[in-house]
Amino acid sequence: MRCHGKKFIMFVRPVLFVCVLIAAVSTAISQESKTDRSKFEDKFGTTAIFDGKSLEGWKVIDKFVFKRHGKVSVKEGEMILEKGGAGTGIVWQGKMPRINYEIRLEAKRIEGSDFFCGLTFPVNDDYCTLILGGWGGGATGLSNLDDFAAIENQTSNFVEFKNGQYYPIRLRVSGKKIEAWVAGKKIVDVDHTEHRLSIWWEQEPARPLGIATWYTSAAFKKVELERLTSKGEATENEATENKK
Repeated sequence: MRCHGKKFIMFVRPVLFVCVLIAAVSTAISQESKTDRSKFEDKFGTTAIFDGKSLEGWKVIDKFVFKRHGKVSVKEGEMILEKGGAGTGIVWQGKMPRINYEIRLEAKRIEGSDFFCGLTFPVNDDYCTLILGGWGGGATGLSNLDDFAAIENQTSNFVEFKNGQYYPIRLRVSGKKIEAWVAGKKIVDVDHTEHRLSIWWEQEPARPLGIATWYTSAAFKKVELERLTSKGEATENEATENKK
């Protein structure tokens, strides 16, 4: 009996060791995943929220006008949103700041004549959408400002976008301002504390952070999110880069 007991103990010990090791590794992987998803929430700096390989962290929107969305895929570092009837969009599933942050991405219209980038974003407890290429293909601005759409408020602008060409886009939300640039040119500069912000009901599924197109096919790459200082300033490295 003693001999059998020793053999049993010799067998159980390595099994228990393996089980404990597996549990430890699983916990570490889980913690690492949580850290990756929320690291821009805890410290300053830039985080890529599109890995160029998959839709990890993003969800295809399938509600309201997005029920008949076009195909969404990733190919050769591009996130492609094909033309839908009417909208095709994706929404970020991870955490993100609601103030003092900057979003950067590159976007191009493949085909269509309406907005190829509808970027919905939070501003404290409110939401707003940056429209690029709407109303015939060139209108830009914020929807909505004091209940007026991008084409009819003080942020209304026009950019002659070319199909097949990538445009670098920056959107900055600070304690007082919403600012946006296309290809280095500032197209939005507004004090959001002096206005009422809102979004179209169609864009509600894109909250808190979403990218959408309207009867248009588009591609996106290099999607980044940076948490800014409490003064709405970029980190030292980013500030230096922006001055170039």
